[in-house]
Amino acid sequence: VEAYRDEAHVGRFVAKRVALVIGNSTYREAPLKNPQNDAKAMAAALREQGFEVILRQNANKIDMERAIADFGEKLSEGATGLFYYAGHGMQVSGKNYLIPVDAEISTAQTVMVETIDADTVINQMSMAQSRINLVILDACRNNPYERRFRSQAGGLASIEAPTGTLIAY
Repeated sequence: VEAYRDEAHVGRFVAKRVALVIGNSTYREAPLKNPQNDAKAMAAALREQGFEVILRQNANKIDMERAIADFGEKLSEGATGLFYYAGHGMQVSGKNYLIPVDAEISTAQTVMVETIDADTVINQMSMAQSRINLVILDACRNNPYERRFRSQAGGLASIEAPTGTLIAY
């Protein structure tokens, strides 16, 4: 188990803590005011709690994919992993998708190509065998692309997650 020495409590070892924090605000369609600020505040709070934080703001799809891969590589067995996402999110056919700032979504069919499946992050945590996984999806419940789709459910879908995972919406 990878651990680090907690300097506040000499001699005590604490499991590694890794967080990926993404705040997307600058969408071409339907920009948001708060996600970028929320991500900065969350990253600062997590660093104060001893997390190694990977912070991405206004991330395009490639940046999000690379950050998720980096997050998965930094996690280890027994670690605590935390993922915080603020920005647009949507559900299509019972799956949740996180929307990068450069997404060009014209139909429901383009969602899987232009966005990030939320399960990708959970799979990284599961494969790393981290002990505790926290997933916070602070995603806008209104879908800016909704008018382009026929009868899509609003909000996000429930997620099946591995043991030791807490998901907050």
